[in-house]
This record gives sequence, structure tokens and C-alpha cells, in this order.
Amino acid sequence: MLTDWLSEKILRSLPRLCHLCGLPMNHDHHPLWCQHCLTLFDAEPRCQRCGLPTLTVVPQCGQCLKSPPPWQRLYCLTPYRFPASHYVNQIKHQRKFWYCASLAPLLIQRIDHPAPLLLSVPMHWRRQWQRGFNQSDVLAAQLARRLNRPFLAHAFTRLLHTPPQQGLNKQQRQRNLAGAFRLNRSALPHAIPKHVAIVDDVVTTGCTVRQLCQLLLAVGVESIDIYCLCRTPEKD
Repeated sequence: MLTDWLSEKILRSLPRLCHLCGLPMNHDHHPLWCQHCLTLFDAEPRCQRCGLPTLTVVPQCGQCLKSPPPWQRLYCLTPYRFPASHYVNQIKHQRKFWYCASLAPLLIQRIDHPAPLLLSVPMHWRRQWQRGFNQSDVLAAQLARRLNRPFLAHAFTRLLHTPPQQGLNKQQRQRNLAGAFRLNRSALPHAIPKHVAIVDDVVTTGCTVRQLCQLLLAVGVESIDIYCLCRTPEKD
């Protein structure tokens, strides 16, 4: 106990270095980044419906007015670019899932009306066994804890072990994901909330969350939000 107390005192007396620029920062700053580097995560003008970049913040862009997605709001941290892209890759490919705990508070700052229930994008059991965790589950758990909302980790099942989506265009992703998901009614509460949120790490074409939204709408959910770290424009 005394050694723990001394260790804490020593650590508190040492300067903390920003994880990005390496400069010293105060202990009351974010645990990883200094105030200057935090501006790299600042919000940019986006369509509130699809989450794609716009000149000014708009409830719906022209594409959403013409062909609205099945969700109502998409909240994201940044586009898929440095430094957010670096941490997403560290989480997914280097298994540094603890970065979700540092990124979640930044994403929460964007969410003005949190959904009463959080769900996550599922991973096929084989891929999750290989990776050791589902990054969407980890992120959703961090968001739910800070938002004081329940999180159901097994609301969906991924039935098909599909090839990775990275590098595919929208049409290829749609074919890749046809019939890939199932909604687990037994895992849902008896009275399903009318408003829920689906958590994913990166949304590109929206094909994955679109399929999950359709499953929820079919059982009476009326309003769906998407929470993600990065929203990136789809490939042509």
C-alpha cells in the first residue's frame, strides 16, 4: 500500500507527454493528447443524416433528400485520416483495444441526444476468434458506460464469414453482405426501445449498418442512430 502511494506520487510528479507530438502536458489535460493535438479531432461540417462532408452543417444533404438512408442521424469523430485512422488501425490490427477508452469521450461530445439502447456491429465468430475481440463491442461498451445507457453485445449475429470489406466499392460490399446478418430476438428486451443506436468503428458505404437497420425496422424500431469513429466517403 505504501509503495502504491509512493508510485502514484512519483508518477504524478513526472511530466506527461502527448501521445502525438511528444511535448509535455498538464495532468488535467486529456490522458493521451495535448490541447493542440486535440484540435486534430475537431468536428467538421457534415450532413447530419449520412455523415458525409458538406460546406455547412445541414440536417440532410441533397443525396439524403433524394434517397434517405434507413437511419436518422450519424455521429462520427472525424473522417478516416490521421490521427483517428492511425488509432483505428492500432485497435483493429495491433489489438490495442484500450485506445477505445480514449476516443470514446471525444465521440460523445458529438452526440446531442443519446439513444436509450446501444447495439454493435457483429463480427463473425471465426474472425473474432482470430482477432481476440470485436472492436465495435469494445467501443460500444465504452460509450454506453459514459452515456449511462445499456449495451447489448449480441443483438446481431454475423452468419457469413465474408471477405474483408476494405477496398471494395458499394456494389461489391452489397453483394458481399447479402444475407450476412440475423437479429437475435431472444437477446433483445421484451419491449424494444423505439430509438436505438448502432456502434461501428468505421462507416464507408454504410452497407453493413444499412442491413442492420433494416432488421431493426422490421421489428418496430422507429429511429436509429449510427455512432462511429470515422466516416469516410465511399469509393466510386
